[in-house]
Amino acid sequence: MSRQPLPSSNASNPTVSIRCEDGVVLGGHFWRSETERPDGSVIVNPATGVLARYYHRYAQFLVRHGFDVLTFDYRGIGQSRPPQLRGAGYRWRDWGEQDFDAALRWMAKHRRNGPLTVVGHSIGGFLPGLAESAPMIDRMLTVGAQYAWWGDYMASRRLALLFKWHVAMPMVTAACGYFPGRRLGWLEDLPKGVANEWSFRGRCFERSHPAGERQAALRRMAAVKAPILAVVVSDDELGTIPAVHRALNYYKGAQRMSVLLHPADFGHDAIGHFGLFHDRYTDSFWADTLSWLREGRNPWPSRIS
Repeated sequence: MSRQPLPSSNASNPTVSIRCEDGVVLGGHFWRSETERPDGSVIVNPATGVLARYYHRYAQFLVRHGFDVLTFDYRGIGQSRPPQLRGAGYRWRDWGEQDFDAALRWMAKHRRNGPLTVVGHSIGGFLPGLAESAPMIDRMLTVGAQYAWWGDYMASRRLALLFKWHVAMPMVTAACGYFPGRRLGWLEDLPKGVANEWSFRGRCFERSHPAGERQAALRRMAAVKAPILAVVVSDDELGTIPAVHRALNYYKGAQRMSVLLHPADFGHDAIGHFGLFHDRYTDSFWADTLSWLREGRNPWPSRIS
């Protein structure tokens, strides 16, 4: 990847292109803090089937508070979607091994000051461990991070989610050659390989890799040394405590802690899997995350789970 000029956070078009090792080009946005010595560099990793622009308000919040921030779409999604999604050979694992790896290397080249931090939502908090360059990460904050094994879904919703994501989704994907999530109102469209890895992944994520590649995947996960603060929301039907802890267990070389937050902590009745990135949490959750991103200090010490 060649070094690119740094767009200003005030630029009318802060878009960037990120070239992966396999030649796929990703679309993203880079916002540069106006301060000469930012508090750090942050990469925001989206959830599966969620456009990067969903996180732009949070990214711009971080920029206003002194961070340089990169958001990007995984291959097959949003600004990284090819003209024809049917037949694209993209896989879930490619989002970590290729896409996040490329985004991390891009940000490392353009960092100015402070730690290089990852904020990962859902699968976005698990993918970093698949990247060969992951040891460059200084700190991670994850929200509902897991890899969608159905046995960890919220008990009261497990059967419904099992049917939706592990029965209906692979059937529709097989019929269409990709998963038409937007048409169904089930997130964004997904490449066939991504949808099928989600649908058929078992208790152990490495089992979705060919047998000869499993140990290498586990080695990359264990090589991450960055401290991880994992946020669990009590009414998250996907990112439950068992699901988040199962994912965290693969980061064997990292200091890990998880916290359990409740909707009532923020004066709401519900948050769910996606709510914390809504700007209604600007003065609460978003502001709280700054202490971890800047100093590595857990802002919720009484909520360790």
